[in-house]
Amino acid sequence: MHGTHNALADTRNEKVKIYINGEFFPRNEAKISVFDSGYLVGDGIWEAVRLYDGVLVFLDLHLDRLFQAAATIGMDLKMDRAALTEKIWETLRINEMTDQVHIRFMITRGIKKTPSQDPRLTISGPNLVIIAEHKKADNTTKEKGITLFTSTVRRGSPDYLDPRLNCHSKLHEVQALIQAIEAGADEALMLDTQGFVSTCNATNFFIIKNGELWTSTGQYCMNGITRGNILRVARRHGMPVFEKNFSLFDVYGADEAFVTGTFGGVTPVIKIDGRVIGAGNYGAHSRQLSVWYQELILEEVEKGKAGL
Repeated sequence: MHGTHNALADTRNEKVKIYINGEFFPRNEAKISVFDSGYLVGDGIWEAVRLYDGVLVFLDLHLDRLFQAAATIGMDLKMDRAALTEKIWETLRINEMTDQVHIRFMITRGIKKTPSQDPRLTISGPNLVIIAEHKKADNTTKEKGITLFTSTVRRGSPDYLDPRLNCHSKLHEVQALIQAIEAGADEALMLDTQGFVSTCNATNFFIIKNGELWTSTGQYCMNGITRGNILRVARRHGMPVFEKNFSLFDVYGADEAFVTGTFGGVTPVIKIDGRVIGAGNYGAHSRQLSVWYQELILEEVEKGKAGL
């Protein structure tokens, strides 16, 4: 496969220990009940963070998003930010992890008495699973770039499932990705309910036009932490930034395009719907934004080490 989550192979991951509700299990023994709310009806939320040089970068932003999601779906996590953070560090310590680690933590509403959507049938507290893996992005992906296909599956309206909610219910995004793969692309580009460009199935989407950085309004896409950081560094360095409605008309004529995510950072898009974007390579503006983003990560690492 080729895409934004390509990682270098690391045999250490075969022996990682998985955190499940206060206990640790070998990877091949980590299991959760078939009556879990997340398994039964996708009733859960999650986040993924990166460990760089002993620091969980942008952790506070991820926790902000997680606790906002919990409030949105009416889930009592039964723990505060400090307790959850300590469980993440416990997982890292037992796995002896210090750098280039990807941590995904998932919380579901809990175990159900019987298969049902009804939260009143939940008979346990929330289930917390933490998976930490040694993961370093494969830089060949950045140099090669990825291709996108515009899916007919739209990002939904916030009145039935707010696209900003980082929940376990990702079936529409999976459908979009399957459509893109079957069309010969690496990942899917998704439009909003009005037909404007919104996001990708697992990353946020940007274009460069005449030295300007364009992305969607944010109303119909995941409120990505990396998305926000790219906007932050672009503004810091004086690049014109626009969060606006735009269509495929603008995309096909863009000078550059790229996607962002916690794992891959900035990944260039070289072709969309069979059309080459710009020069069809990793453009100069995209590279510069990636450099600025890496500098921001280093700033966060230094702050973390200084206890700030």
